[in-house]
Amino acid sequence: MKKLAMILAVVATPAFAKSESFFTLKNPEFVVVIGFLLFIGLLLYFKIPSLIGGLLDKRAETIKAELEEAKALREEAQMLLASFERKQVEVKEQSERIIEHAKVEAAEAAERAREDLKASIARRLAAAHDQIASAEAAAIREVRDTAAQVAIGAARDVISQTMGPADKNKLIEEAIEVAAKKLH
Repeated sequence: MKKLAMILAVVATPAFAKSESFFTLKNPEFVVVIGFLLFIGLLLYFKIPSLIGGLLDKRAETIKAELEEAKALREEAQMLLASFERKQVEVKEQSERIIEHAKVEAAEAAERAREDLKASIARRLAAAHDQIASAEAAAIREVRDTAAQVAIGAARDVISQTMGPADKNKLIEEAIEVAAKKLH
């Protein structure tokens, strides 16, 4: 009640300055004060301030929960970022190891290729030497065969010109005997 009296005193002070009575329905200030007090009374009767307070408290709790969730999400995002950074470092190290391993394998493959090339060249040189030796042997054989044919031809010519028919028959019989001995 004291509060109501103080409110009336503060609000009604300018109204008391008039010569007419303040507490009459003809005075608009008094009607406004009555309406204001009724409005405040209705707000208090229907517990509007506590409803507004409850809504504000609920909103504050919602904001607090959202802030906590945002904080948790931020921490989770920081952990994920740290995890991804670790994974990035691991992947970088792994890629460097793979590159180094590939370089070593490439060097080994190049060395094997050099050795294989040397072996191939050696085989080809050996094959070429064999072909040259074979060609030499074939040429020597051919020269011998040709020389033998020439010698046989020359001997035939010499024998045919120097021998008579009786000597020829005797030579044929000796050749038959030698052939018969060799066959049996």
